[in-house]
Amino acid sequence: MGKPSDLVQGTLDLLILKTIQLEPMHGWAIAKRIQQVSGEVLQVQQGSLYPALHRLEQQGWIKAKWAESETGRQAKFYALTAAGRGQLEKETSNWNRLSAAIDLIVTEA
Repeated sequence: MGKPSDLVQGTLDLLILKTIQLEPMHGWAIAKRIQQVSGEVLQVQQGSLYPALHRLEQQGWIKAKWAESETGRQAKFYALTAAGRGQLEKETSNWNRLSAAIDLIVTEA
């Protein structure tokens, strides 16, 4: 059986897009926010996070800008683009459909 932190294929993109929906964040803050909001269940490792951020940037769904972080260091902050907002809607819809279907199977009497 997988660890609780294992993510269903493709859900990391959804989690990242949702996390930066309200405000730009740097990578470490994105990972920390996902961990906090999930009640410490989901932990995104750097080896997964940064390739995903790069991929999302190449898709045009997020944009990156260097700025000073809360610690005073320079960090790359990621923000959702208009195309990213559209993708977030699609990803959320797909997730809702998938999770509802899984729930039907798991809760079947």
